[in-house]
Amino acid sequence: MPEPGSKKYDTRRARLRKEAERSGVSDQDANAAANKALQQDPEWQSSGPRTERGRGPKGERPENE
Repeated sequence: MPEPGSKKYDTRRARLRKEAERSGVSDQDANAAANKALQQDPEWQSSGPRTERGRGPKGERPENE
């Protein structure tokens, strides 16, 4: 699953942005639309931290996780 900021994610975002630009959307709006589309798609969402250290300081972590 591609993470935001990865090469696959950026490539997909660029393709979506180009498609929006070709359909007549301005550059800024096309970029925002591409980002929004990827953030809403569950396949392209971040899966969260991969390690214990990535979850933050031990004393500040929610106990439920």
